[in-house]
Amino acid sequence: ARCKKDDVSSRGGARHDSARSECPGQPGSGGGRGGTTTATANEISVDFDQTREAYKSKDSLELLRSLVVFKLCSYDFLVDKNKEVMRCKKIMGQKGFNQFMKMTFYGQFVAGEDHMAIRPLIQKNQAFGVGSVLDYSVEEDITQKEAEQKEMDSCVSTAEKESGDHREKKYKAHKQFGDHREGVTGARTYFYADEAKCDQHMETFIKCIKASGGSSMDGFSAVKMTALGRPQFLLQFSEVLVKWQRFFSFLASQQGKDGMEALEQRLELKQIGRKEESSGTIDMLDWNSLIDHRTNISDLLVIPNVELGELEPLLEMFTIEEENQMKRILQRMDVLVKHAMENGVRLMVDAEQTYLQPAISRLTLEMQRTYNKEKPVIFNTYQCYLKEAYDSVTMDVELSRREGWHFAAKLVRGAYMYQERERAKENGYEDPINPDYETTNWMYHRCLDYVLDEIALNRNANVMVASHNEDTVKHTLKRMNELGLLPTENKVYFGQLLGMCDQISFPLGQAGFPVYKYVPYGPVNEVMPYLSRRAQENRGFMKGAQKERELLWQELKRRVASGELLYRPAY
Repeated sequence: ARCKKDDVSSRGGARHDSARSECPGQPGSGGGRGGTTTATANEISVDFDQTREAYKSKDSLELLRSLVVFKLCSYDFLVDKNKEVMRCKKIMGQKGFNQFMKMTFYGQFVAGEDHMAIRPLIQKNQAFGVGSVLDYSVEEDITQKEAEQKEMDSCVSTAEKESGDHREKKYKAHKQFGDHREGVTGARTYFYADEAKCDQHMETFIKCIKASGGSSMDGFSAVKMTALGRPQFLLQFSEVLVKWQRFFSFLASQQGKDGMEALEQRLELKQIGRKEESSGTIDMLDWNSLIDHRTNISDLLVIPNVELGELEPLLEMFTIEEENQMKRILQRMDVLVKHAMENGVRLMVDAEQTYLQPAISRLTLEMQRTYNKEKPVIFNTYQCYLKEAYDSVTMDVELSRREGWHFAAKLVRGAYMYQERERAKENGYEDPINPDYETTNWMYHRCLDYVLDEIALNRNANVMVASHNEDTVKHTLKRMNELGLLPTENKVYFGQLLGMCDQISFPLGQAGFPVYKYVPYGPVNEVMPYLSRRAQENRGFMKGAQKERELLWQELKRRVASGELLYRPAY
């Protein structure tokens, strides 16, 4: 086969002149399997319109269920009144209601009630080339008033209650947004009760990790940082990190370097009064490290006072219990990572709201620096509907390159858009979300291209393309072909939700690409709040799932015409 220098898009750095030119080798074992791929010496393509291959893991009743559920979810009056519909369990009885849900909505989007019940589905999907990201999706079914009270109690420190504060509105709790289940697309939510409840969440995550390790060879398990501790610390630490970044940007503008890409901004040390340094430059990654080397976690919560030229605490005091609560978040996360490593499972840390995300990303990054040295164990999540998404991705990639650990990311478009926009508008701070879908799409592809280029250059980065967008998946395949990235290298993964976009997931899996379903599970009653919200917030997607419905009908009609209506998947 003839090989040429890879087409690596420029990111403004000289290092891209050294793009690989060696022969990447032949495509892996996925070529030509099941008629879904075409392989040449240089590329693998996947056909997402071959219904026989896309649905070979489903019997005809499962196809029919998908059609019925998708159609029902497209009716606004049913979705809006879903809570009233759920009350039919009083008529049907609990057992009858559970059976009805398992035949319809629950059966479509949830894998089962516990780690034993989900195993057959996980093993079946794996037999057809699709792995699992396990997600225990139980939520508290509490009222809006209870949710607001829990949020206010858990996000306000003793110092704030006693003396007021000078905190920014974005990083303070607001009662009208206390019920953060509203305006969220699909993501499950947690409300802090006490430390014992956080320990219970940790134990649940451990069971999920063990279930993932026991069900598949290379699974993922999803975790959420807000389940592991009091969100007060995440709010405060986020504010500190953002204020340090602003201070860095302020100094950059003083040296005439504003308007540059974040990674291109380098400050002259002589000009910022660093007496211990005689010359040289410092950038934001180095700058962040200035506040790392401290013993008490509360000591991290200091911010620069430009007028006084000194550091000052974000709050005047922290109680011993608040200090311990901060430490326990890290300790619980550490326990989860060690269990993941013991069970051969990778951890996917979910993204959350922008007022919490700086702290979540930083704590995740600290764990990556420790545990991703030999292989990718912890994946951080980047929401590409954020204006700052590209800067976040590029800085974390750069840090991983400097320190020699495996960068690992899940790229999503985002789950909190409506909530974020409304909160920003109400409290008078800049909307963190891109102005429209086209900009978000562009941002997603920009971040993705950057990581793919990084993988091509040193094979030390990893990315999950978590998207239901067929154009994005096709773009990824095209870029992989251009860069000589083979599916068998297990550097680029794909992810979709259970019960959705099977016409994308299964052809990818049968073509040899690493692809995963995000697999929620939990008892019927306890998963209903999550399932109810998914129906409400995914109605737009369901209405637009015209192609998926057409393909399902096409496959059903093909089976009738060919006498395969009673087809049963063999694995």
